Amino acid sequence: MTFSEQIKSVRAKLLLSQEQLADKLGVSYVTVSRWETKGIEPSFLTRAKFNKFCEENGIVFDSDK
Repeated sequence: MTFSEQIKSVRAKLLLSQEQLADKLGVSYVTVSRWETKGIEPSFLTRAKFNKFCEENGIVFDSDK
């Protein structure tokens, strides 16, 4: 699963808007939009925040991606 697909999946499971997810991760909603639509990857630290957020909400992805 690509990062773009992961973002969309998390938002759908948690019923969050791009703006709400962005607020929880400390980024702008435009950044979340770019991750989803343009396939842009986050920085290492932001990816770590995203992974921690997912774990805290019971969402686990394959660690090989």
